[in-house]
Amino acid sequence: MLTVCALYHFTRFEDPAALRAPLLELCRAEAVTGTLLLAREGINGTIAGPRAGIDAVLAHIRGLPGCADITWKLSTAEQRPFARMKVRLKREIVTMGVPDVDPRARTGHYVKPADWNALITAPDVAVIDTRNSYETAIGTFEGAIDPGTESFRDFPAWWDANKHRFANQRVAMFCTGGIRCEKSTNYLLSQGVEEVYHLEGGILKYLEEVPEQDSTWQGDCFVFDGRVSVGHGLREGPHELCHACRRPILPQDRSRPEFEDGVACHLCADETTEDDKERFRERARQIALARARGERHLHADVTDTE
Repeated sequence: MLTVCALYHFTRFEDPAALRAPLLELCRAEAVTGTLLLAREGINGTIAGPRAGIDAVLAHIRGLPGCADITWKLSTAEQRPFARMKVRLKREIVTMGVPDVDPRARTGHYVKPADWNALITAPDVAVIDTRNSYETAIGTFEGAIDPGTESFRDFPAWWDANKHRFANQRVAMFCTGGIRCEKSTNYLLSQGVEEVYHLEGGILKYLEEVPEQDSTWQGDCFVFDGRVSVGHGLREGPHELCHACRRPILPQDRSRPEFEDGVACHLCADETTEDDKERFRERARQIALARARGERHLHADVTDTE
């Protein structure tokens, strides 16, 4: 059984490039795989490996400037959810594209998972899911507003077009692990919203701590690794990824007429050309050949959105 660790921390790195090589070397030495993003505003990512290796990497990260109090979330996976280790330099550790947003200055009020249900069922609270549409499609909180965004970059424009809907309301926001809400709540506060809240630890912490019988979560939660989705108790969900569009689908979706493994699913069949599909077929053939040689190809790799 492997340990999966999701982490992020906003701090000031004067020279993130200098941090990259030692971190990558340590992860490789400890048989840890995944993706870590470094930027001047901090660190973000998900990694997996033996528990001792994860502990060694976390100890190293805690020694980075301003990271002594970093928090993280642990879960497990039966199979390695990442093919390799990447440490990437980015402009932002979660891309919102608003230069003045700074979660270190202020954020919304943190709400613990045990208190979340009471908040979001209050009549004067609007609940906003800050994730992307492919994530919200497989699960969200009961009554939550889905902005329908394809990228976190789209959120500020969505808010500007819809802010009139939330006059005189408190706003509660949530995301997978909490990082997007650090920025989105800071942004709403800068836009004049007086009372902004967000779920501490994100959906993952809620699913870990709140008993299923008491939960207001509906469906599964998309995660940025080879498990694809998790449910209550952070149990691995039923979803897999369409290799063409990288959206989550269910096993029964493979029986749909639009499905062709590695080429198209019912969500993307009409979005690609025949030339695209032929390229995907060739890629699928290469993957099949690699598997025949005993090489393992994973369904997913961590993305930059969470």
